[in-house]
Amino acid sequence: MTVTERRATTRAAPGPRPAQPPRAVAVGVPRLLYVLALAGLALLTLPVLALLVRADWPGVPAAITSPEALSALGLSLRTALAATALCLLLGVPLAVVLARTPTRAADVVRALVTLPLVLPPTVGGIALLYLLGRRGLVGEQLDLLFGIRIPFTTTAVVIAQAFVALPFLVIALEGALRSAGDRYEVVAATLGAGRWTVLRRITLPLAAPGLVSGTVLCFARALGEFGATALFAGNSAGVTRTMPLAIYTAFNGAGVTQDSAVALSLLLVVVAVVILVLARAWKPGGRG
Repeated sequence: MTVTERRATTRAAPGPRPAQPPRAVAVGVPRLLYVLALAGLALLTLPVLALLVRADWPGVPAAITSPEALSALGLSLRTALAATALCLLLGVPLAVVLARTPTRAADVVRALVTLPLVLPPTVGGIALLYLLGRRGLVGEQLDLLFGIRIPFTTTAVVIAQAFVALPFLVIALEGALRSAGDRYEVVAATLGAGRWTVLRRITLPLAAPGLVSGTVLCFARALGEFGATALFAGNSAGVTRTMPLAIYTAFNGAGVTQDSAVALSLLLVVVAVVILVLARAWKPGGRG
């Protein structure tokens, strides 16, 4: 073989192919999980569907626009807003302290914060009575010194709602603060920013999504509170009878009254869904 032939053979011989990048493989979900997920979805949605089927639709408008229903809904909205404001006043500082204080004491406080989530609401009502009742640890002194009696008043409704709703705000905001970290706060402090400036300009804006979602969950939980309110505030029409208590009162009746309870339940479901949808559509920076 001549030199020219060897060169031609060398040029014609194919070289090694370049390595191909590995293809992305989609990780599938086991089929059994789809079955269980469907069962979980049914558990959450079928009860609401049963309400829709059971409702006496011709009588729904009259039931939800009755003076009793409007009074209960208005009271629920007012007290839930007041309870949410109280939770913001107390819960934001509590969440910031828990997120920025990594000590064993903070772990104990965190467990105490979550306690209302696992307690039966009726236990919370009894605990509030023994704290703020006429013979309670604090309530007795309030009555003797200032003549203030909290149980079975609208104020008691707000306190009961705040008691059960506060953990939702604290947990959501603390999680957002921990996810955001403190590196920007450290930089701002290094540049001379004061503690309140750092909190107002950096800490809370970074945790805004958690603050908003926690506030919405707090309001929704306060709006649906029943057990602690019933024991601590009672069931007085126009004073302490919120929407859940009005539903309970109506359902304990008979015939048309139970139809009213279903209608009021649907109204409360609609209000809760609207609140959650609006919160879901909200995004930081004002973009809906």
